[in-house]
Amino acid sequence: MNPVNGPELRDIHLPPPPSWWPPAPGWWIVGALALALLIVATVYSYKMLQRRRRRLALLAEFERTVAGARDDRIALAAALSAFLRRLALQREPAAATMAGEAWLAHLDRAAGSDEFSTGVGRALLDAPYRAHADYDASALIALVRRTLRSNAAEAAHV
Repeated sequence: MNPVNGPELRDIHLPPPPSWWPPAPGWWIVGALALALLIVATVYSYKMLQRRRRRLALLAEFERTVAGARDDRIALAAALSAFLRRLALQREPAAATMAGEAWLAHLDRAAGSDEFSTGVGRALLDAPYRAHADYDASALIALVRRTLRSNAAEAAHV
């Protein structure tokens, strides 16, 4: 066997390296799942951000309401009553027709206590209409603030 006289042999031909495009079907599935997960996470984050903004705006409106009428007990009771009414109307339109004890019972259900019917919350019924309102203003503000904080998450969904 003379290498010079025999057929000329060539070395082994290796196939070209695999191309990165198009990817294998498994990578398409992984990419689609990652894109779907990214879309879901973005939508969820956006909704949570909107809820947080609405909640903070609601708390800021409450603080402005209190600050605007803090020195006048009659105006404070009227402003807090109007604020609670607007808040209730967002979740339950039937709250527009509630008055008296039914209104206080509705507020008690929202607060999860009976402080509106039997406590300082009763001032919301008659204090706005009296010449001299005699109630604990700081306790009423604290009651409305607790009610608002406990229901702010539900109010932000609306």
